[in-house]
Amino acid sequence: MMIKQFLNYLSHERNKSPQTVKSYEEGLTAFQAYFKALDNHLSWESVDADVIRCWMESLMEKGNIATSVNQRLSAVRSFYRFALKRGLVQRDPAHLIKGPKKEKPLPMFVRESEMDRLLDDEMGWDGSFDSVRARTIIMTFYATGMRLSELIGLNDAALDFVEKQIKVTGKRNKQRLIPFGQELERQLRFYITLRDENVSRTDDALFVGNRGQRVNASMVRDIVVANLSKVTTMKKRSPHVLRHSFATAMLNNEAGLESVKKLLGHSSLETTQIYTHTTFEQLKEVYKNAHPRA
Repeated sequence: MMIKQFLNYLSHERNKSPQTVKSYEEGLTAFQAYFKALDNHLSWESVDADVIRCWMESLMEKGNIATSVNQRLSAVRSFYRFALKRGLVQRDPAHLIKGPKKEKPLPMFVRESEMDRLLDDEMGWDGSFDSVRARTIIMTFYATGMRLSELIGLNDAALDFVEKQIKVTGKRNKQRLIPFGQELERQLRFYITLRDENVSRTDDALFVGNRGQRVNASMVRDIVVANLSKVTTMKKRSPHVLRHSFATAMLNNEAGLESVKKLLGHSSLETTQIYTHTTFEQLKEVYKNAHPRA
């Protein structure tokens, strides 16, 4: 009866959509079924905060994600606020209860074997300026972990081939040095030579379009999406995925977390730590596939 009163209130006084009302009804009905199964003498009036917490824990144990649990908790909270104002209950056991924290999605990345295959000479790369530029951009992202804005902002002067390092300007104009290896050095030198033979630049930009203008974000994203599509079916294929791929590859090959933090230009180690979850998920997958009793 109390649930029906609340649903009528949502429909007629709050003008909530039928879908919203149905969602609230499902949440409240599920909670009522839960506490009645615990003790048939329990009622909305006698339920306490511990019962609500136990219900939330049971939902999580059944595999419900935090967002779903929070939606159901929100229905219970709203119901108790309504019931308290209408004098249907004497107390509100839900108002101090905090829902579970939303899970941070793990960063998506391209596996090392897939990146090796993409950058392989046999993947259809040719000697044209467009092809060499695309390969150089992909390789630069993967070899340095720099952001899209950082790559677009690169000038020739940022490259130091003697020390094999790139100076990038990150967030809040903070500059950092990123080392690179012989493979990227060869690719960058090849690209620069071809660029200077084919294009008249309009400024000192490292990466330019066919008319000499600095590349823009849309152009670089299109290059990355088109080429990652050759080796992965992931829905998300972006420059940031290559940044994630760089960080994951570094940690998988025993780089220290503090070193990866500095290379990525993170201000907090907490931001970098999300990649340890990614590598641990990989480790679990290896264990599951390799151990005979897993």
